Amino acid sequence: MPDGDNRVYASEREGGATQPARTRVDVCVCTFRRPYLAKTLRSIAANAGPRVDLRVVVADNDTVPSARQLTEAFADETGIPVRYVHAPATNISLARNSCLDAASADFVAFVDDDEHVSPHWLDALLRTAIVTSADVVLGPVTAVYGADAPKWMCEGDFHSTSPAYVNGVIQTGYTCNVLMRRREPFSSLRFDLSLGRSGGEDTEYFYRLHDLGGRIAFAPDATVYEPVPAERARLVWLMRRRLRSGQTYGMWLVRSSRSGWGALALASAKSGYCLVMATLNILFPVRSRRYLLRGTLHLGVVRGLLRARQASLYGGVGNQLLNGERASSGSEDAAGREPADAARANART
Repeated sequence: MPDGDNRVYASEREGGATQPARTRVDVCVCTFRRPYLAKTLRSIAANAGPRVDLRVVVADNDTVPSARQLTEAFADETGIPVRYVHAPATNISLARNSCLDAASADFVAFVDDDEHVSPHWLDALLRTAIVTSADVVLGPVTAVYGADAPKWMCEGDFHSTSPAYVNGVIQTGYTCNVLMRRREPFSSLRFDLSLGRSGGEDTEYFYRLHDLGGRIAFAPDATVYEPVPAERARLVWLMRRRLRSGQTYGMWLVRSSRSGWGALALASAKSGYCLVMATLNILFPVRSRRYLLRGTLHLGVVRGLLRARQASLYGGVGNQLLNGERASSGSEDAAGREPADAARANART
């Protein structure tokens, strides 16, 4: 099939009848050749209960329907309704939009295909949504490091994710742990296809939602766990992630007419300051690397303000490793973690 083909092929498989419930939730997972998907789906199934009418939507971003068999086996095993969508254009925005198009519940949740959720994850998200009446609820992503991960990385916990507050407000979000209320005008929003290969599509999506008046809340006990594979447990991977994160934020500033020479000068100054501080703290590994990564983030903002082209993360046919990262449709691949990093670029140095 041509790489640019944006068609979507859908099939629905009901694993069995579900009990009537008070709240309908579609949990969406975008996937690309990840065996870990089986564990992701099992952890979602553990959140089923009498108060939730749960359905799972799996969007397969592979050129062939490689996840269909696993998905249908999960439906047969658990009795949970599953909708499988084949979105073969290797464009993460297409996969996410396919999930939104297939969703019909009161709430839509997203998690990645390299994560597993905690047993009370969905209850915690729904409880926060009801109490706060928020349009979006984010949960934390806790990194699980392997035995070979560097000590400074484990101590600094550089891979875990939580939202950033700017003047007490969460301005953007991520798709690696989120619950969204399906109501207008927000339910009509879709992920930008032009960002579907470079990443940052969820950052931009939630910025638009916030600009439309959407409110974003945080459920600290709605935890998702993400193992950190060896190829991501490297400083260069974190630097690439921060650079892209900052660039996405700079691009958003341009798109929203918030850019200018002042923003460019401020981002440049912050980058320079952080890089100097990283050098001065070279004897303190965690502190030095934190400054280095923050400086790289601000450098990315500069690139975004200057409209530099972003590297493609998705769409390399047959590529399992791209720029030192796994080319997966699970939102992480740095893109899913970008929003918190990028918002901090605006909040502090």
